Amino acid sequence: MEKSRNICILAHCFINANSKVEGPCRYKGVLKPLTYALIERDYGIIQLPCPELTFYGMRRWGHVRNQFDNPYFRNHCRKLLNPIILQIKEYIANDYKIKYIIGVNGSPSCGIDVSCVSNTWKGEITKIESIDTLKRDITYDKVPGIYMDEFMKMLKEENIEIDFLGINEKDIDNYDFDKLL
Repeated sequence: MEKSRNICILAHCFINANSKVEGPCRYKGVLKPLTYALIERDYGIIQLPCPELTFYGMRRWGHVRNQFDNPYFRNHCRKLLNPIILQIKEYIANDYKIKYIIGVNGSPSCGIDVSCVSNTWKGEITKIESIDTLKRDITYDKVPGIYMDEFMKMLKEENIEIDFLGINEKDIDNYDFDKLL
């Protein structure tokens, strides 16, 4: 039997929702509609490491893009992505096709088309008078999350072109993966 020679790279939490910030989640463990669609199409799957988990651990608060937009987090992202870039180069050199890099739209790190942003989301939590006021300052801007931004830059540095695909988990039931993939 021949291999499909097609590969997709997925944000970590699509295959392991347990890595997400504590709180309600749209799925229990694996984003099944996406993962099953890839399996049915015989894609090999590379799971990206989660930059938030590997930087802050499980006991982290939710963040916004502005908090990750610093040289320390960007450097951390590059360290995580360097082995992925090497894998991509090896696959491409041996006639495999990396079809998509699939990220989580809205995520401050893994967003592709949009990420959550706030200039006021910072400081000592006990000093915040109104969480509701603070939450109203969060917007979803048309910029990639920091992790995916670094991934895009690293691929460009290597002259590698791969399509990025952003999935909004809130609208997962509205995706037609037959047309998308």
